[in-house]
Amino acid sequence: MSIIRITKQFSFETGHALYGYDGKCKNVHGHSYKLSVTVTGIPINDSNNVKFGMVIDFGDLKKIVKEEIVDLFDHATVFNKNTPHVELARELEKRGHHVLLVDYQPTSEMMVIDFAKKINARLPENIKLHSMKLQETETSFAEWFASDN
Repeated sequence: MSIIRITKQFSFETGHALYGYDGKCKNVHGHSYKLSVTVTGIPINDSNNVKFGMVIDFGDLKKIVKEEIVDLFDHATVFNKNTPHVELARELEKRGHHVLLVDYQPTSEMMVIDFAKKINARLPENIKLHSMKLQETETSFAEWFASDN
């Protein structure tokens, strides 16, 4: 049986600020992120299995990505917990805003690394994370490939 790649796409809105950065992105701003998650596996060959012919049910992949990433990051503001933005984060939280404090600079590059770790931990043993693409703007994105890691 052949190894097949399948991809599921997601979108979410997230704000962030890059502390210490020397450009406009040092200011709090947001993006309409697009995330593509590609996994590999062998389609189920058991005709008695309700998932016969599937590598993984798109719904099962969606559940993992929504729980680990989309539901957490959508309409959140993300700050590095090791920067002075923590004071701003606390103030926003007091005012009812959804804030995430992460242990990395919330760039697309670092976010996609974090996302890959979270998704890898939840995939069934027979399914492998192949790649992820996190698109920040229409022309800018970061990619993660298992073969590079």
